[in-house]
Amino acid sequence: MEDKKKVLILFCGGTIVMEEKEDGSLAVPDSQDSAISILQNVEPRLSTIADYDIEFIANIDSTNITPADWDKMLYQIKAKYQDYDGFVITHGTDTMAYTASALSLAIIGLGKPVVLTGSQIPGEKIESDARRNLVNAFRVAIMDISGVFIVFDERIILGSRASKASESKLDAFLSVNSEDAGEIAIDIKIKDWVKKRNREPHQVEIRPGFEPNIFVYTLSPGCDPHGLELLLADQKLKGLIIRAYGTGNIPYGFENFFRKARERNLPVIVTSQCLHGRTLMPLYEVGRKALELGAIEGHEESLESLCVKLMWGLRHFPDQIESLI
Repeated sequence: MEDKKKVLILFCGGTIVMEEKEDGSLAVPDSQDSAISILQNVEPRLSTIADYDIEFIANIDSTNITPADWDKMLYQIKAKYQDYDGFVITHGTDTMAYTASALSLAIIGLGKPVVLTGSQIPGEKIESDARRNLVNAFRVAIMDISGVFIVFDERIILGSRASKASESKLDAFLSVNSEDAGEIAIDIKIKDWVKKRNREPHQVEIRPGFEPNIFVYTLSPGCDPHGLELLLADQKLKGLIIRAYGTGNIPYGFENFFRKARERNLPVIVTSQCLHGRTLMPLYEVGRKALELGAIEGHEESLESLCVKLMWGLRHFPDQIESLI
């Protein structure tokens, strides 16, 4: 008889354990023990899927997540890697895609599933989506696959391709410029291209450390490039992402900004404002000019993935940012 699988839950708070206050707002419980108890009560029969332990990372609204929390997750996965068949991270939805991208990038040699999930409705409410998402995350975490994934509603999404697309729909996440890695139906269906679990003895490596001082700027018609030039005077700023139009088009007038950014050796990545857009900056003159002045194309990456790659690259490969994108 096959041994029962083991899963480690990395607890990060989020809506799944939130309580409604007297004023109607939602907040995580003040007590760590209370928060974990709420999570355990979402589905008391989880241990029929796999034995599990809970490791506390944070008890926060995910709006307050920081790179230091990503590092905590990385260290726990590294330390407990040999003891578990998979990992489930319970997390708020607002920054879940950022965390999924960060773990995808900073874990090297991952041969097991790391699955992020949460809910749009607090787990204590009868109409909550928490039970379904948590149960399915457990099911995916013991499957014959490897990688970082988000499991939410009917979707299994590759962590590096996920983006939150709705603040209220239960189907809150989408794959950006990629198909989903799988589907939650009566059975769980996984796409053929998803990597299999590494069943050979192996170690996992991590590269923690993310530079938080980046800035994301969204173009709008008539915007004044002088504001961006003023940002360059802030020596704390280490990198910048511009959400441009269409295929990565930047209006005339930003040439001086790009020249000054290049003089300061500040990486400037250009991406598209379109959710499913990809940059093709040489296609139009307005995009080509930015490239000639040192802009880095974001290609088909999601905004979440680009932010994390820039943050991670600035700490580990500051002179190779373009090759990371």
